[in-house]
Amino acid sequence: MATDEPNVSIGDVSHSTFAIGSHARAESHHGTAVPRDPAAEELLKAVRELRADLTRMRASEETAALDTALAETEDEINRTGQAAQSRLDRLRQLLHDSQALVGLIASAGAVAGLLGM
Repeated sequence: MATDEPNVSIGDVSHSTFAIGSHARAESHHGTAVPRDPAAEELLKAVRELRADLTRMRASEETAALDTALAETEDEINRTGQAAQSRLDRLRQLLHDSQALVGLIASAGAVAGLLGM
């Protein structure tokens, strides 16, 4: 049985961008670094250090909420090159609510300092 269908073979598509169809559009951002200003870079470093330090603390609702906010901040800086004011305000509030934590962990003090607390 003969067919007029073309043969298509797709191998490994990791790290690839493609689109199929008459109106398809493909856009690739692989390896595209988003420029960050020095303040965002410093905040990103401090956020990562605090997240690492939080793993050594006893887990609580407070530390979980702070870790989630820090992870979201890290992601936003990586994607956009900066953190939105609303995200920074949320971090300020969580750190304010965690004054005992800020006193115990130097990296929390560093993030608080960068947030103007």
